[in-house]
Amino acid sequence: MKVTAILPDDLITEVQKYTEGKNITDSLQKALSEWVKLAKIKKLNEKLKKKPLEFSSNFSAEKVRKINRLQ
Repeated sequence: MKVTAILPDDLITEVQKYTEGKNITDSLQKALSEWVKLAKIKKLNEKLKKKPLEFSSNFSAEKVRKINRLQ
């Protein structure tokens, strides 16, 4: 998708510095992809904070190891 955006030069320079992209487009793609990943993790963490994962009552690490070895 082609997009026109007005962004401060110092922001673009900083993004290029940290992403080490080949050009502005590559740098912005890397930065935005990383931002989306972090946003998803943050959302998942908020969800887990509200309803933490729980082990089932019959959970056993030994059972899991046996299952994994069969595969």
